[in-house]
Amino acid sequence: MAAKQVPTILSRSIVAKSRLLRIEAVDLKFSNGELRQYERMQGSGRGAVMVVPLQDPETMLLVREYAAGLHNYQLGFPKGLIDPGESPEQAAVRELKEEIGFGAKRLVPLKSVSMAPAFFSATMHLYLGYDLYAEKLVGDEPEPLELVPWKISELDALLLQEDFTEARSVAALLLMQRWFAQGGQLT
Repeated sequence: MAAKQVPTILSRSIVAKSRLLRIEAVDLKFSNGELRQYERMQGSGRGAVMVVPLQDPETMLLVREYAAGLHNYQLGFPKGLIDPGESPEQAAVRELKEEIGFGAKRLVPLKSVSMAPAFFSATMHLYLGYDLYAEKLVGDEPEPLELVPWKISELDALLLQEDFTEARSVAALLLMQRWFAQGGQLT
């Protein structure tokens, strides 16, 4: 099957802007002549990272933090934006230090994923982090995050947790499980 031709961008304009978000209207012409206007949130262009940190071969570390979109506390993996000038790997290690007080000597790239690509232009790089060492950096969180160790043997129970709902954390968990099932080893 031949690759689809991407639509031609006829015009772009910012229709809403806040301290954190910019919404852009994009007028498009598709290869069949159809005209449409899409709205999308502009990302920073830097991307973000999420890490599944392994305390030991049997235990991963999660954090419970406030999620403003849901107005509750959610359990998930350490994550954050890539700072200007940082590689995704550097950002992953920094976020671990800020959120759980550990760095990782080893990172395994699991996959780069998008979030709602019809509306949002951002990429998140998912990693498995291990060979942890204690080092704490001050982060931008308004309160200390709750560190939650979780046994890898209890993945099904984690998937049933009412506060473990973020799709990127679920994807990272399943990618980690797949990596181990395909013979991935902590060396």
